[in-house]
Amino acid sequence: MRQHPRIHPTRSEWSVLTSLRRQAGRHPRGPRWQNGHVTQSTPKPRISTRIGSIAESATLAVDARAKALKAQGRPVIGFGAGEPDFPTPDYVVAAAAAAAHDPVNHRYSPAGGLPDLKAAIVDKTLRDSQYAVEPANILVTNGGKQAVYNTFAALLDPGDEVLLPTPYWTTYPEAIRLAGGVPVDVFAGADQGYLVTVDQLEAARTEATKVLLFCSPSNPTGAVYPPEQVEAIGRWALQHGIWVVTDEIYEHLLYDGATAPSLPVLVPELAETCVVLNGVAKTYAMTGWRVGWMIGPKDVIKAATNLQSHATSNVANVSQRAAIAALQGGLEAVSEMRSAFDRRRQTMVSILNEIDGFSCPTPQGAFYAYPSVAGVLGRTIRGRTPQTSVELAEIILDEVEVAVVPGEAFGPSGYLRLSYALGDNDLAEGVGRIQELLA
Repeated sequence: MRQHPRIHPTRSEWSVLTSLRRQAGRHPRGPRWQNGHVTQSTPKPRISTRIGSIAESATLAVDARAKALKAQGRPVIGFGAGEPDFPTPDYVVAAAAAAAHDPVNHRYSPAGGLPDLKAAIVDKTLRDSQYAVEPANILVTNGGKQAVYNTFAALLDPGDEVLLPTPYWTTYPEAIRLAGGVPVDVFAGADQGYLVTVDQLEAARTEATKVLLFCSPSNPTGAVYPPEQVEAIGRWALQHGIWVVTDEIYEHLLYDGATAPSLPVLVPELAETCVVLNGVAKTYAMTGWRVGWMIGPKDVIKAATNLQSHATSNVANVSQRAAIAALQGGLEAVSEMRSAFDRRRQTMVSILNEIDGFSCPTPQGAFYAYPSVAGVLGRTIRGRTPQTSVELAEIILDEVEVAVVPGEAFGPSGYLRLSYALGDNDLAEGVGRIQELLA
């Protein structure tokens, strides 16, 4: 039998070791020893600094508070949630039900995604974006948020800077920080349609800049970059060796003839330093199914897949089968939703711009309005004088029971985000209450 070397000290050796460490001031198993007396070490924090610094999702918090108040019987109207109010299409639900009865879906599947779903994403990406990719370029994730985190975790080292056009979706800066990166806000206000320019990006660029986050149509503003500006931004990133992470989750929710071409299609040379984020949540009213994906260079996808294999493993197989049905079923469902959103968009923007102190550019995409409320701040409203959009949002909820998300969740104060992905009657009633409150 092979003899293994002894790795633990004998009792006599441990006694000598203990004596030496006591002389040095530290007991090998306990607190510090000084002059023969025990001293307590500084207590460690209960929560890690990394996780403790993460802020709660403001949009989910507002939505949760609105739902809690409604459950108490209060007539709250919530403009906080970023999800369609339509049900998931019937054929998608039917595919999921069938998948749930198939034992093959009761087992683990590849961490990177079902091969059939990857094939469907390949076909969908070519159909909708004219972007040719391979299954090896794809990682299926647990919703778009995991795609965001996986991407930054795969790309960033501590101290790497990410240029973040602002206003931004509330999850972006938290995912960047969690991955060790540094978000650098690049602000574009209502006066420039919430669209950052190449000059602004160049002014923010440093030697530490590694990534640009790009989102069009935008959450929270609904702004859509024109193709010539998209290409200019892509060319600038390519020139300076900057990665681009482009979020295309709202690609099909466009109005007034706007288009949202995919960045690596306009700038093909960028493909090796670009990651495209997408999912079924917004297009197919599938926010609760939790299926997103990232498309990128094979080495990045491999690294992100390795991470996911330890973090969550595969996305739920039933959800993946539902996503296959959605992607193969065409875009009829989104056409119906888009018509409703367009109608609500026009109603909301019209009423918001009638409110003294509000200024709301007309969004060309997604399902959000993002008015500047600077003209209301400092004005006394039913005995209260808001100085920030957080305080204004609290007054609106307290006084007229309408939940909106303050601009601080997305960058600077002085703005509100209102989702128009809710029923026509609730939309008109909710915005009408705000209008009456501030009249």
